Amino acid sequence: MQIYLPIAEMSVNIFLILGMGGGVGFLSGLFGVGGGFLMTPLLIFIGIPPAVAVATEANQIVASSVSGVLAHWRRGNVDLKMGSLLLIGGVIGSTFGVWLFTILKSLGQIDLVIKLCYVVFLGIIGGLMLIESINAIRAKKAKTRKRSHTHNWLHGLPFKMRFRKSRLYISAILPIGIGIFVGILSAIMGVGGGFVMVPAMIYLLGMPTAVVVGTSLFQIIFVTANVTILQSVSNQTVDVVLALLLLLGGVIGAQFGARFGTRMQGEHLRGLLALIVIGVCIKLTFDLVITPSDPFSFGLEGH
Repeated sequence: MQIYLPIAEMSVNIFLILGMGGGVGFLSGLFGVGGGFLMTPLLIFIGIPPAVAVATEANQIVASSVSGVLAHWRRGNVDLKMGSLLLIGGVIGSTFGVWLFTILKSLGQIDLVIKLCYVVFLGIIGGLMLIESINAIRAKKAKTRKRSHTHNWLHGLPFKMRFRKSRLYISAILPIGIGIFVGILSAIMGVGGGFVMVPAMIYLLGMPTAVVVGTSLFQIIFVTANVTILQSVSNQTVDVVLALLLLLGGVIGAQFGARFGTRMQGEHLRGLLALIVIGVCIKLTFDLVITPSDPFSFGLEGH
């Protein structure tokens, strides 16, 4: 069954979009990521213009993240104090990011920038997460305890606050800074930023993995909502029909993902996420470097 997308100006299979939304929603609840790092490339793969994919996916992330947060909230795995600081930084970063997105779009460079950002960030983060998860699994088998993070100069920063849920006493500058960086990525790449935020919260801030997932999703809700509103007003690239289909599948999938995630160990979850991230990165890189099937040239009409 085909459905026409007015902003993307193309027809797509309705069941394909619902299935993609459900699958990415499942990953959202499972890993504590918004799922945009996977959904935005998938939308690009099926022919959705990158600018439309980015802006519309931010809207879908809101729904799947709300669904995931509710599941984790019932288990007491959301640090509201930490989430609020991440949110402050996220709103600042996403507002700046949409402004930058608008400039790049006017220059005609936004599609290339989106794809390059995905290749760089997914490659680096996926590789680092895979190495860490393999080391963690090996250490566990050897029955040696490895600290998830080490204290460095960042932990000596001023404006320290106590986060009882996360059992931390760190500078408020750290979560706000992470929030700003992730907010910019959310606007430029159409992601919730969980693939950056989750590793940062675990290894940089030192938060327990169980609390990281719910707290990450809490912040993602409001940052992606801000991106959606700003993208709709500034660039008119939010396809409501596409967003509603993704939303429906995402809400259902996130509930199943949150339940399934409780059955897996933290290092196994991080390793699986790393493999998915690397897979998407390889596909995007391949699409960037291969010769187009329909090469064209520029010329003057009538010459």
